[in-house]
Amino acid sequence: MVTTSRRFTRSDASVPAARAFTREVIDAADTAIDGSALDDVLLCVSELATNAVRHGVPVGGALLVKVGADEHRVRVECHDANCRRPRLRHPADDDQTGRGLLLVEAIASRWGTDERPFGKYVWFELDLKPAGTPPLPS
Repeated sequence: MVTTSRRFTRSDASVPAARAFTREVIDAADTAIDGSALDDVLLCVSELATNAVRHGVPVGGALLVKVGADEHRVRVECHDANCRRPRLRHPADDDQTGRGLLLVEAIASRWGTDERPFGKYVWFELDLKPAGTPPLPS
């Protein structure tokens, strides 16, 4: 799996830019990803990039997004300078925030966090179904 990375500023505009970058990398990898799986990947990217911009990237800092895709899976990493690892929250029904990692956990095949010299990265992988695999019954 070839991985491509790009830096984004600490800005709300970086979230849709990270989504667009992820789509570009997946398109260039020429994977057989279907629209539903691509939507899942982009939703997870939105959640991780939003968390990094809001909680992990210092003023004047940058978010690093790494994306890799092949015929078997898509892997995305969001790197920031905050050493504190994110945790799953269990928000009340009327809370406006706190569901991002719950969504990633529900959608991704795997996810986690790892340390880096100055901060951490949060990653997820989504396994891709082989072409021609029938959908699961409802």
